[in-house]
Amino acid sequence: MSDLRELYQQVILDHNRAPRNHTAMDNADHTAEGFNPLCGDEITVYVKLTDGLVEDISFVGHGCAISQASASLMTERIKGKSIEDFKKLFGEFHELVTREPGQTADADALGKLAVFAGVCEFPMRVKCATLAWHTAKNAIRGTTDRATTE
Repeated sequence: MSDLRELYQQVILDHNRAPRNHTAMDNADHTAEGFNPLCGDEITVYVKLTDGLVEDISFVGHGCAISQASASLMTERIKGKSIEDFKKLFGEFHELVTREPGQTADADALGKLAVFAGVCEFPMRVKCATLAWHTAKNAIRGTTDRATTE
């Protein structure tokens, strides 16, 4: 199991050091901001929707390794997906990180996002892992409210 944890840590560190889709999008038709006051994580998510699909998604911001890696992996995973697919994945991811430690999760369905399986053991880190997701949800809905983890 320690090999798996080490791999997960490497993926998180890689996406923190070199986050994918980390840029402001000029042609976004939806944006939202998010803030985690416990860590100081701040993020802006940019989304371009076309015919019910997330044609493009990106983010800018700063924060801890978990929040930045989560945003990076999220953007990779939902780009090109339908809004319905995003909603389903949002629920699966949220369940993964908020489940009781020791409960099993369907890591296969989440792909690389399974690297966040251990977050449920650290309740304070759940907010870091989910900030980008809540912010993307607001952007897709067209909500102007700032996403927060409080």
